[in-house]
Amino acid sequence: MSDDRVSFLRGCIRDIPDFPKQGILFKDITPLLADVDAFRTCIQLMAEALDGEPVSAVVGIESRGFMFGAALADKLGVGFVPVRKPGKLPAATYRAEYELEYGSDAVEIHQDALGPGDRVVVVDDLIATGGTAQATGELVQQCGAQVTAFVFVINLIALEGTKKLAPTPVITVLDF
Repeated sequence: MSDDRVSFLRGCIRDIPDFPKQGILFKDITPLLADVDAFRTCIQLMAEALDGEPVSAVVGIESRGFMFGAALADKLGVGFVPVRKPGKLPAATYRAEYELEYGSDAVEIHQDALGPGDRVVVVDDLIATGGTAQATGELVQQCGAQVTAFVFVINLIALEGTKKLAPTPVITVLDF
């Protein structure tokens, strides 16, 4: 994506050195969230990038993916499905484990959240190594649905996380 809107959004991302640990440069999205014009612009760019792709649901990854995913679902006129850390969803779930940049974790989805024929967009604030998104894609498949695209506000290019998601299209608003 290359237009003045992207430059505007890039200016709304704050760098926090050595967070959450030494040597990591954290990309802080809270200034973007606090600016209503920036947030609306970000959601608009995501929707435009999907370019009329038929979507039946948006899946948001806990926790910052909830904010962007729910807003994108509203913009697209479809439902929102949360993917959460283990033990947070009250009904029967599917679970997928994955490796992080600094450890391992798991995510879960309600077994009845999606079904065959659902065409899903997975949304999160950032893609780093791609493990969380890849695990979320596995959860969508366990439900019998199809991921048609992954959408991220920020892509940390050097970590090459988007490669784990091939051949599914990956849309990023900002690349760092």
